[in-house]
Amino acid sequence: MSRAVVGMIAGMALGFAGYFGGFGAFLLVAAMGAVGFVVGRFLEGDLEVGDFFRPRDGRRR
Repeated sequence: MSRAVVGMIAGMALGFAGYFGGFGAFLLVAAMGAVGFVVGRFLEGDLEVGDFFRPRDGRRR
C-alpha cells in the first residue's frame, strides 16, 4: 500500500472523528495514530529506543 493511500485513509479517519466526535475525538485519533506509527516503526526495526535519548549530532555533553 503506498504512502499516499495510507495518508488518505488517516486523513479520512481524522475527518470522521472530527465531524462525528468533535475536536476531542479528533485529537485522540491523531494521538493514537502517532503512537501506532512509532510502535510500528519500532517493531519493523527502523527505530531503536536509544534514538529518543541521544543527541542528534552524536556528541556527549
